[in-house]
Amino acid sequence: MLPVFAIVGRPNVGKSSLFNCLTRSRDALVSDFPGLTRDRQYGRGVVGDRPFVIVDTGGLSGVAEGIDALMAKQVQAAIAESDVLIFVLDGREGVNVADIEIAQQLRQLRKPVLIVVNKTDGLNDEVAMADFYSLGFAHLLSISATNNQGIGSLVDEAFALLPEQNPEEAQDEQDEPGRIKVAVIGRPNVGKSTLINRMLGEERLVTYDLPGTTRDSIFIPFERDGQRYTLIDTAGVRRRGKVTDMIEKFSVIKSLKSIEACHLVVLVLTAQEEIAEQDKTILSYVLNSGKGLVIAVNKWDGLEADQRDEIRRQLDRKLSFLDFADRHFISALHGTGVGLLFKSIREAYKSAMIELNTSQLTALLETAVEAHQPPLVHGRRIKLRFAHPGGNNPPLIVIHGNQTESVPESYRRYLVNYFREALHLRGTSVQLIFKTGDNPFKGRKNELTQHQANQRKRMMRHVKDSRK
Repeated sequence: MLPVFAIVGRPNVGKSSLFNCLTRSRDALVSDFPGLTRDRQYGRGVVGDRPFVIVDTGGLSGVAEGIDALMAKQVQAAIAESDVLIFVLDGREGVNVADIEIAQQLRQLRKPVLIVVNKTDGLNDEVAMADFYSLGFAHLLSISATNNQGIGSLVDEAFALLPEQNPEEAQDEQDEPGRIKVAVIGRPNVGKSTLINRMLGEERLVTYDLPGTTRDSIFIPFERDGQRYTLIDTAGVRRRGKVTDMIEKFSVIKSLKSIEACHLVVLVLTAQEEIAEQDKTILSYVLNSGKGLVIAVNKWDGLEADQRDEIRRQLDRKLSFLDFADRHFISALHGTGVGLLFKSIREAYKSAMIELNTSQLTALLETAVEAHQPPLVHGRRIKLRFAHPGGNNPPLIVIHGNQTESVPESYRRYLVNYFREALHLRGTSVQLIFKTGDNPFKGRKNELTQHQANQRKRMMRHVKDSRK
C-alpha cells in the first residue's frame, strides 16, 4: 500500500509549492496571500521510483486549545490518515509562536514528524537551520520548493521515517493466484456499505472482517460461483465503534490506497446526485493507475422513466471518456442488478491480465497503420514498425518506430481504441509506450572513397556547365 505524507504548517510557508514540486503539477494554487489553501488536496508523488500519496492542507492557526481548536477538520483528518507528517516552516522568518504551538500539538500525536525548513535558497544552511532545532525534533532538513532544491533528500527522509510493517500484514499483500481483488470506492453515503452487504450477506461481515494491509482498509475474502474474490472496503463495513465519524467520512485517501492494492475498481455513484469533484478526483486516479473499472450507479429504484433517461444522458456526456468501462444501474438496497456486477468484474479482470505476444500485436499494428497512416512530421512520415507486450494490469503495449516522440495525442487515442476493440478488452484501459530506435550512423561523417570523390567532381562540373 502506498504511504501517505501530509504537509502541515502555518499559512504562507510554501506548503502548496512543495505539493506541486512533489507531484510535478500545478494542482495547488500558489500565492503570497496567506490562507489561500482551505481544502485538502491529494496527489501522487512522482519523485524517484518510489510512489506515495501526498496531501496538501490548509494553514494551521497555531491558536491553542487542543488539536481540535488548532486545526480545521480537513487538516485534522489528513493528519489522522497520514503515515508521516511533513512540518513546513519558513527559513527566512525563523521560529515564531504559532510554530511552537503547532509543534507541541504534533508531538502529542506520536507520529513521525519531519521538519522541513523552506525558502533557504541563498542562505547558509547552518545559520538558517539553527533556530529550528529548538522545536525538539530529531529530523530536520532545508529545502527550496520554488527552486526544487533538496526535494530528493526530503523524500528519502520521509521514507526512512515510515513505521515498520507487520510481517503478517506483509503476507496479506501477496496476491493469491486466481483471486480477484476489487476495491469498492465512492463518496460517503452513495451506498458502498449497502452494496457490499448485498454482495456478501449481512452476517458474513463479522466473520470475514479481516484486517488488511493498512489500518484504514478492510479486506473481505469470499467466493461466488467458484471464483474467489477479495472486496476492499474503504468506509462503512467496519464496526462503528472502531472508527470516528470524522475519520469515516474522510474517504479519499482510503480510496487512493485501496486502488493501489486492487486489480480493479467498482466506482459507486448515486443516481440522485450529480457527479462531484471527489468523484472526478477518484476517477482521475483510477485512470492514472491503469486499474480496471466497473461503474455502478446506485439508488436506481423509484425513479421515473424520464428521470432515468435524463441521468443516462448526463452520464453519457460527463463520462464519455470511460466508454471502455461497463456501466450498471443498480439498487443495492433491493439487490436489483447487483448480480450482473460480477460478470463485468470477471471480464475486466480477464482483459486486464490478458497475455499478448509480439506477432499478434505487430499484425494488429500493421493493420491499424494501413487503415489510418500516422501524420507527417517535418515532411517525413512517422513509421511504426513493430509492437510487443510490456506487461499487464493494465495491458501495456510497446511500439517501436522512428519519430515516435512526435506521435500526436489524437493518433495515440486511435491506436488505443483500435487495440482495445481488436483484442475485445472490456473494463480496462490500454497503455502505449513509444520507442524510437537509435540510428547507428548518427554523428558519423560519410567519408568518400577516391572513386566516389572523382564521380562527385565530374557531377559538379556537369551541373556548372549546364547552368551556363
